[in-house]
Amino acid sequence: MTVRMGAGDFVYDAHEDWAKLPAGWTFREVPDVVCDGQDRVYVFSRGDHKMVVFDRDGNLVDAWGDGLFDRPHAVTLDLDGTLWCVDDGDHTVRKMTLDGKVLQTLGTAGQPAPFASGEPFNRPTKVAPDPVTGDLFITDGYGNARVHRFTREGRHVLSWGAFGIEPGHFNLSHMVVADDAGKLYVADRENHRIQVFDGEGNLLTIWQNIHRPCGIYLDKRGSEPLLFIGCLPTALAINATYPNLGARVSVRTLDGKEVAWIGAAFKGLEPDRFLAPHGLAVDSRGDLYVGEVSWADYGRHLNPPQEVRSFRKLVRVR
Repeated sequence: MTVRMGAGDFVYDAHEDWAKLPAGWTFREVPDVVCDGQDRVYVFSRGDHKMVVFDRDGNLVDAWGDGLFDRPHAVTLDLDGTLWCVDDGDHTVRKMTLDGKVLQTLGTAGQPAPFASGEPFNRPTKVAPDPVTGDLFITDGYGNARVHRFTREGRHVLSWGAFGIEPGHFNLSHMVVADDAGKLYVADRENHRIQVFDGEGNLLTIWQNIHRPCGIYLDKRGSEPLLFIGCLPTALAINATYPNLGARVSVRTLDGKEVAWIGAAFKGLEPDRFLAPHGLAVDSRGDLYVGEVSWADYGRHLNPPQEVRSFRKLVRVR
């Protein structure tokens, strides 16, 4: 099924059935996605097949990670063309080849740092390589409220952040990306904001009033870099019927100005709506890939529980 979404300069045809999965396979839900230099699409899922790889036409080309990952959360394409795969279920960050070989592991599987200790890792969430220094910035958001900086060799350099609502504090440091100047954009999810830091952890600015920012992707293809931000809907019953509370993708300049949003006023399974956009990627042609944590947000609450749509390709038309 194809439906048109977006407005202005950001209009897309959304292809719900783009990914050609073999019979009996499902994603269950998709926390993150990434595209490599050949526009192959790596879908990090919570189904039986954890990393499912497609060409740009949606044909299956590879699958790996079965039995390795506990609860996939995020994947990042590194500067050297490898992948950083974050597993918040077993508290590790793994560097992997594009065909699934483990090259390096940060953290010890099944051995989290003590909850709220500030030490790496307790349910980490995302890796951002710094294009300036090559260092790695890792958000550690579910069991900590931190950002950690590591060298590429795996040496821990520094950490910052604490639980709370003050500037520099986090209420779930969720995902992070670094721009070409080395500035870090951290989705402070449950504080409804993006916090921007330098590589030493100094707070530069805060973008307020972004509803539960989740996934965050930096598109550097055009003359002006843009951030695509997946915003989750409300998790509260009291405002579940209120419009314009997340369930959309916000497109912003690097100074925080919103230039477009993709989605509808309410979450839903309708073709022009999102349920829970969590992971984003843009390929070389400007097409947008959106992974949704639709099982956790919606499907498990149905009676009986059932899997629902969790991944789509949005083909840009202008």
